[in-house]
Amino acid sequence: MTDTTTDPVARAAALLKGHRESIDRLDAILVYTLGERFKHTQAVGQLKATHDLPPSDPTREATQIARLEELAKEADLDPEFAKAFLNFIIDEVIRHHKKHKE
Repeated sequence: MTDTTTDPVARAAALLKGHRESIDRLDAILVYTLGERFKHTQAVGQLKATHDLPPSDPTREATQIARLEELAKEADLDPEFAKAFLNFIIDEVIRHHKKHKE
């Protein structure tokens, strides 16, 4: 058995394994969180369709983008990436909302 305290390659492999396990857990959290988010946005889409409201709300979207950019800065995440990510999600939500109106 290799001693990871003295073998730098074994130590690096152990560190890599730990990082990858964390990444795998975080990926699962992201997927389940997005699933939960989309359940709520589907409900919003149903409400909008039922009450003949527009599928998008540019004022809310702008507020959410600004909020996410601030959260990204606090989390040491590139705000442009966070903005692009939220825009992707918003586009998908609007697409779903439009389907409800059909």
